[in-house]
Amino acid sequence: MQDWLKMSAAALGLGIEAGEIDPVDLAQTYLDAASAHPMSHRIYARLTPERAMAEAAAASARAKAGQRLSALDGVPISWKDLFDTAGIATEAGSALLKDRVPSADAEVLRVSTMMGTVCIGKTHMSELAFSGLGYNPVTETSPCVHDPDTVSGGSSSGAASSVAHDIAPLAIGSDTGGSVRLPAVWNDLVGLKTTAGRISLKGVVPLVKSFDTVGPLARTVEDAALALAALEGTVARDLRGASLKDARFAVLKTLALDDLEPEPRAAFEGAVAKLKVAGADIVEIEAPEVIEAISHAGPLYPGEAYGMWRTEIEANPGVMFQQVLGRFRAGANFSAPDYVAAWETLNALRETWNARIAAYDAVLIPSCAILPPKIADLEADEAFYVERNLTALRNTRIGNLMGCCALTLPTDVPSCGIMLNTLPMQEERLLRIGTAVEAALA
Repeated sequence: MQDWLKMSAAALGLGIEAGEIDPVDLAQTYLDAASAHPMSHRIYARLTPERAMAEAAAASARAKAGQRLSALDGVPISWKDLFDTAGIATEAGSALLKDRVPSADAEVLRVSTMMGTVCIGKTHMSELAFSGLGYNPVTETSPCVHDPDTVSGGSSSGAASSVAHDIAPLAIGSDTGGSVRLPAVWNDLVGLKTTAGRISLKGVVPLVKSFDTVGPLARTVEDAALALAALEGTVARDLRGASLKDARFAVLKTLALDDLEPEPRAAFEGAVAKLKVAGADIVEIEAPEVIEAISHAGPLYPGEAYGMWRTEIEANPGVMFQQVLGRFRAGANFSAPDYVAAWETLNALRETWNARIAAYDAVLIPSCAILPPKIADLEADEAFYVERNLTALRNTRIGNLMGCCALTLPTDVPSCGIMLNTLPMQEERLLRIGTAVEAALA
């Protein structure tokens, strides 16, 4: 059973299908591993054993009757603590929501449960999802798999830690500016940012609804594809036979390659070289619209976030982490005309970007410019925290601003990844090309 803790979600599903794994035993194995893990309290906000065992028992009965609902029927999943869970606290990493217990599941959790997945717990996160580092002095700061004294990335920090530390085979997070991909990068996982609007946000604690997305953190691209299907109640696309022969990629030079630390730079250059060897045609492009889009992030992100949370925040600001409070309050500096004008400009920039990248299978960039910082350094220096947070999110935020779907993959350098961005609503095509990239990097 200990082998199950290292297996991909797809492999666990196949084991259930073959009658080699009982979902009840599988759920109990993961619950036991999570309970016994020395850093579980930093990863899980709460386990959900009663729900998990009930769902696993139902999955076991379906498997024995030959009536499985999906490839992930009976497979345990951890859920970021901003997805509403009926009768179970959902606090989004904030004391503002302490003891908040929803009456119904988030729509995406409801659909996933109907596809047979097993909810084993809720994972820690950055406060109200408004940080890319994962540092949260209000609740807990989840550990990076390579060093428990460094942050794991945010805001889906515990989601990444749960998979990387082998106490969940698959995790569901959210991504507004990089919150699935960044923790996936720093923990050597696959992270999928879906297109805004593709997956329901009903019952998901919001940050910036215009940019909020739902996506998986997984061990493999196949697992990410199966998770996407489960989240939508569909059948995953067959990824077999994917190849980089005749694939066309563009390396984005604008902004994305600036000021890289040596390890991310070496990892990216090494990954690109491997893709060329595998048959991909790769060119470099400039895209000045990216820089202009970044310049409009102020009214678009803090402006909308503060508009969403102002009443709750100003009723009790003292319970918040001051850096997160400051990011929200920065939204007061922008007017409604600023917000509308920024969106008008961004929509035009997106048209330019989409036309520029349409001829390529994906645009390649380093997933993050930096390695995960030490928790003690973030605690000791506020200016360092602010600088690291903005730098960490710089490359991932390109995909959010330009409306892309995006996929990050690990490289052979720890905590360094390569990211593929492509046109909106092209997740299935992205996952297929991602499978070929994964094979080339192996």
